[in-house]
Amino acid sequence: MDFTFNAFYTLIAAVIVLLLGRFLVNKIDFLKRYNIPEPVAGGLVAAIISLIIHSLWGYSITTSAELQTSFMLVFFASIGLSANFAKLREGGIGLVIFLVAISLFIIVQNIVGISLATLLGIDPLIGLIAGSITLTGGHGTAGAWGEILEAEHGIQGALVIGMASATFGLIIGGLIGGPLARMLINRYALANPRTNAQVEKRDNTPMDINSTEYIPFEYPHRVRLITADNAITTLGLFAGCLAFAEFMTGFSKGTAFELPTFVWALAGGVILRNVLEGVFKVQVFDRAIDVFGNASLSLYLAMALLSLKLWQLADLAGPLMVILGAQTITMALYAAFVTFRVMGKNYDAAVLAAGHCGFGMGATPTAVANMQAVTNMYGASHKAFLIVPLCGAFFVDLINATVIQVILKFFV
Repeated sequence: MDFTFNAFYTLIAAVIVLLLGRFLVNKIDFLKRYNIPEPVAGGLVAAIISLIIHSLWGYSITTSAELQTSFMLVFFASIGLSANFAKLREGGIGLVIFLVAISLFIIVQNIVGISLATLLGIDPLIGLIAGSITLTGGHGTAGAWGEILEAEHGIQGALVIGMASATFGLIIGGLIGGPLARMLINRYALANPRTNAQVEKRDNTPMDINSTEYIPFEYPHRVRLITADNAITTLGLFAGCLAFAEFMTGFSKGTAFELPTFVWALAGGVILRNVLEGVFKVQVFDRAIDVFGNASLSLYLAMALLSLKLWQLADLAGPLMVILGAQTITMALYAAFVTFRVMGKNYDAAVLAAGHCGFGMGATPTAVANMQAVTNMYGASHKAFLIVPLCGAFFVDLINATVIQVILKFFV
């Protein structure tokens, strides 16, 4: 029997999951030490409880997909609204190098998936599904390509396989990023953990209005002073981004520049932010965008993990689990030996490696949550929070779509 939560009950459940995750991370030293994000900790407990209830009594819960999608779009819009061109220039050569690194990884990810699928005697396209389509692409890309692979390439169950693989990646991406960064930081003595008193002092100190070190999403618990007028104006900006995303998704459908809705939400934010500041000289209020963006990120992750049906993962064929396991190892090794090294083998590089694990296996919200967990423990990494959100949400989807198209046309 399936119980469907409407938007209100879904929101209540998500908040409970977040409070549970915060409690667990604060009370269980292992979770804090290995930088497990609070939504992942609480969401996994909720998913395991759901699995037990379903196994014993056959009950399951379906949450409001519309509300979950809305929070996801608000998060991506907040990335776009936070990205003025001056900040993009601050990324410099590091932004370019990181883009090259993640582009090469997308190719590696698909080589691993297709090669293992061939060796295991299953359709190579299933390896592509368990490659960058779902792991780098996430649930949205999995849904879009699943329908195409079923209709045009005859892969039965491509949508189900894609959703299950994306779910696996979302979990693993949130679990390996923090521990990997911690290992790198400790191995190369890159930073010392902050004490609880230091973290609490920083979080409870209001952010300076004139601070030059403001970076979106870097301090999710930091006090930010905003007013009702700022909040209302910012909500209007978000509404404009989401309206633009909805229009462009419909307008571009079936064309050469068709992109997922969340990419259009991010692009709308970039355009709106820079037109307002560059053309009309309107000052965009970053701290309000940051508050709404961080809240949306946490709620989206909580809802995504709350809605997991782990029993569907148990139905995956053995070969698919072998491929996903190999992809996890590949991601960890690539982040440690390629991403970390080419980005400079310093503290920023370790945080970037954690972020890469997040969107390389799961989604950009997971990447940001990974980095927040690391920087909350070890300190700021402005460079990582400049580079990862735009790379993981915008550029990587364009690169991924191009790679998938080339593979389908020439190699499979």
